[in-house]
This record gives sequence, C-alpha cells and structure tokens, in this order.
Amino acid sequence: MSAEPAGHSHIHDHGLVGGWNAWVRDSMLQTVLGAVVVAALATMVGLVVLWPSGDGQQTAIDNADEIGLATERLTGTVEEVLDQRCSYSSEDEPQDCRTVTLTVHEGPEAGSIVVLPEFNLTFDRSTPSLAVGDEIIVGYEDSTNFYFYADRDRRTSLVWLAGLFALVVVALGRFRGVLALVAMVATVVMLVAFVAPSVLDGNDPLLVAVVAASAIAFISLYLTHGFTPTTTVALAGTLSALLLTLALSWLFFEFAQFTGLATEEALVLPFISENLDVSALLLGGAMIGALGALDDVTVTQVATVAELRHRSPNLPTTELVASGIRVGRDHIASTVNTLLLAYAGASMPLILLFAASEQSLDIVANSELIAVEIVRTLCGSIGLVAAVPITTGLAAAVLRPVDAAPTEVAEPATAVGQPEVVQPEPDAPDKTPGPAPTREPRWEDFAPRDDS
Repeated sequence: MSAEPAGHSHIHDHGLVGGWNAWVRDSMLQTVLGAVVVAALATMVGLVVLWPSGDGQQTAIDNADEIGLATERLTGTVEEVLDQRCSYSSEDEPQDCRTVTLTVHEGPEAGSIVVLPEFNLTFDRSTPSLAVGDEIIVGYEDSTNFYFYADRDRRTSLVWLAGLFALVVVALGRFRGVLALVAMVATVVMLVAFVAPSVLDGNDPLLVAVVAASAIAFISLYLTHGFTPTTTVALAGTLSALLLTLALSWLFFEFAQFTGLATEEALVLPFISENLDVSALLLGGAMIGALGALDDVTVTQVATVAELRHRSPNLPTTELVASGIRVGRDHIASTVNTLLLAYAGASMPLILLFAASEQSLDIVANSELIAVEIVRTLCGSIGLVAAVPITTGLAAAVLRPVDAAPTEVAEPATAVGQPEVVQPEPDAPDKTPGPAPTREPRWEDFAPRDDS
C-alpha cells in the first residue's frame, strides 16, 4: 500500500489508479490525453487567430450612434411625479399624462433638475410606476440635449443577489466553490471580451462560438474539478458530445433554413455590422448553450464509473459500462427536461401571444421563433443523451479491470489480515452473541471529506 492518506487517490484521481503515472504506461490513456492535447492546441490557435482587434466593434459603435441606437445612460433620482392633463389634450379628446421630474447625477448637467417628456397614461402601456426617491436610468442625446426615461436603476439589488449567490456557493462548496466562481467569471470574460468583439470584427460566428465553447470547457472543468485524469476523461467526453451536437445542429439548421432575423435584435444587427451572418450567430449560440449542461453530465458519469471501479476492481468492462449507463439514465431524463423548461421559460410572453392567436400547434411550431428553440432543444438533448454512453465508454476503457492482488485492493477501514478471511467469526460468541449488528448509515459516510 502507498503511504498516502486513506482515500487520497479517490479524492484527487477519483479511482484512476496510479494517477498521472499510469498514463505513461497505458496506450488507451495516452490516446485520450493526446486527443485532449490536440483540442487544446487547436483552441489556443483559434483564440490567437480570431482574437478581436477592436476595429469591428468600434465600427459597430459608430454605426449604432449614427442611426440613433447608441445613447448615453445617466443616473438620476426622482423628485416629483405628477399626473395631470396632457399638454396637447383638448376638451373634445381629454388625455391624462404623467410628468416625472428628477435630479441628474451624471453628464454635462450633473446636479440639475430635469423634466422628462410626458407619459400618456391612456395609450402608453410602458408608463413606469415611479415614486419620489426612486433611482432611475435616463437616456441622454448630446446633440439635442434631450433626456428620456430608460429604466429603473436596479444595480444595487443585482449586487446584493450576486453577493448572496457567492456566499451560498462558498459556504457549501468551500474552496471548490471559490474555484467555481472564478470559472464563472472566466466564462463571462470569454463571452464579453472574445466572442462579441470577434464576431463584430467579421469572423465567422460559428467558428468563434466553437473556439469559445472549447476554451470555456477547458477553463471551467480544470479550474473547478482540478487538473486530474478524471477531469481529462470528462473533458474528452464533453468535447466529443459537443462535436456531435454541432453536427446535428448545423444539419437541421440547414434543413429548416433559418434566417436568424425573427427577433427585433436580429433585425437591428445587420445595420450596425454589415458582414454579420445572423444565422451562423444563431447556431453558435446553440453550441454555447448546450455546453452548460454537457459538462455536468460528463463529470458525473466519469465520477460514477470511477467509483464503481474503485469499489469493484475486477468488474468486467461490459458490466461497468452497463452500470454507468443505468446510473446516467435518470440524470439524462431530468437534464433533458431542464433544457426544455429553460428555453420555454425564456419564451413565456411569446408562448402567450401564440396562444392568443388561435393558430394550430403545427403552425405555431413552424414559426422561426419557436422552431429555432425546438431545434436547439432537441439537438442539445441528443448531445446530452449521447454524452452518457460516450463518456461512460471512455471512462470504462481507461479504468480496465485489475488483478485481485492484495496490494491493489483498497485497504478496508476495520479489516484485519487477508480480505477474504473473516476474522471476527471465531471470537463472535465471546464478544457479540448472535448475529453481528448492522451499522446504520451516518452523515459522515456521505459528506465531503475535509481535505477534498
């Protein structure tokens, strides 16, 4: 037995006996590692080649400003809210309006009192319900010195929620939770600093999304779960399932002939970035969306197979694969439904509009707005389902059966002598008459170890 503390290899290598040392002697392990290294090199080359220069983003900013899409945003505090007859109201057609007066805290007139344009209470359904003291965001057009209501200032509540989220993650996940938060920040940086500017530079949105998804997978998996053989196998499964999802999504996006112009935002994009392929951008978004659930499935499957092998070193590979897939079925069932609920929840207003249109279900599904979500959900779900056998097969191929030598068997916590010999039986009548008592499960059997 090794001099390492009990459970060390299980915690850090998750059952991959020998850790990284085994990869030097095993051809299958070397194949998996070689594929991951090739993917890492391709990702790094893609990041270098596609890294944005910023010229396209600046051009898009200038175009947005030219057509009036880009306006300055300033903070302010509501000083007065007055409901009265509109200034353009007549005796024949009386109309009520709401006038909002505020103090502007930023901009060329910081500290001054500003009166916003009237909100028509009869026809304007977007009229804000404001009270004195509310913090709001106003838009400002420098050329005309014109102020208008933009939104509420809800940044404080978002900061509190982010702090609460971080506190809960760190409290339950400890150091692993801290790493998960760092991985989340890295993902946001990748999307904001690389994906958006690179696409605006004129690069292929699908290629940019694939490179970004691969980089996010490397960063999040290794940073969150550690640079271990287990993570490497999970990463190989994630990238394989992601490629399958990409192939299926590309194929059915072509069959469905999506234009990508079914939303208001998509209609605006060609005006600020002339060479933008909106349909490819739509497909790239589907790839990044599928990645979020894939890494969860692959990590769970590798950990499951590793634990099974750790407990049954001599279990045949076929039985190990079958056991791992049986465990993964329940996970897949819930994850597939999660994707559907996520996409449906984001489209609830749209679903209500279609319900009020009295159109048949097949006509509603045929509309591009709904059809895109259907294709994304189904292709992503196929990738998730395929991730279970792919990752399970990889993990089982790496974790092959070992000889039942005494030195290879994990040392039991209370065993004495050879594992196959039950020592307490001769002394049982003197110590515990009758059948040996069964120990009830304790929380310590399931709780994470302090050194994990």
